[in-house]
Amino acid sequence: MSVPPGSILVSDWHRCPDSREFFSRILHKKKRRKFGLLEAPMMPPHMNVDLVRYKVFLSGKTGVGKSALAARLAGLDLPRLHYETTGIETTVVFWPVRLKESGRVLFFRFELWDCGESAIRRFDHMLPSCKEQVDAILFLFSFIDRGSFDDLSNQISRITEPSDRVVNLVVGTKFDLFMHTDVTESDVTHFQEVWGLPVFRVGGDVTAGLGEVAPLLNALAENLWHQDCIAASSVSISTQAALRGTDSEIIV
Repeated sequence: MSVPPGSILVSDWHRCPDSREFFSRILHKKKRRKFGLLEAPMMPPHMNVDLVRYKVFLSGKTGVGKSALAARLAGLDLPRLHYETTGIETTVVFWPVRLKESGRVLFFRFELWDCGESAIRRFDHMLPSCKEQVDAILFLFSFIDRGSFDDLSNQISRITEPSDRVVNLVVGTKFDLFMHTDVTESDVTHFQEVWGLPVFRVGGDVTAGLGEVAPLLNALAENLWHQDCIAASSVSISTQAALRGTDSEIIV
């Protein structure tokens, strides 16, 4: 089961005045900065921030918008034309949060892994590579593709194991095309009741604002942090950050 929104992190912290200095580190001229695999936001010495790293796999049928979702979460331009990812593509997303109880600020580094469905079927090593040391999986479907929604249960059963310590969330894409939807709200409600997984809705053009990606990124961060705290319940939060390979001196 997922963590209720706002139970661990400050909800809508990106709207609070005290968050501006932190979010300014991932913005440039009011637009999101693009970060490579070896890059990180520049932090002044007075900002006491820990960086926590997580690998996230995007799963879904061809055409549901995995690459577009990765671009959306990173604040990049959406692809103008659809093309199937021929191998594995990675996208780095940084997202600052404030812990509700301690007031501590964490910078989450999400490394999004996207692999084309044909590549997974053709090459046996692709799916194991995407699942290796993965921390979370986003299962995607398109609101205008009923088949992608019906395939969710198959995806989840095929990719995950009951013993996996992985955060699972579901994302419905192309929600802006509601006039052409093949998936009803009752379908979504029934799925959530059966699987106990939240469904997030995305769609439309990317704007400069953070509000459109905040619900999903906050939920991802909240569930991942909660998962790690449970796994290390006997360890303090500060030690937990160290075990994740964090160091506030890394990003200076």
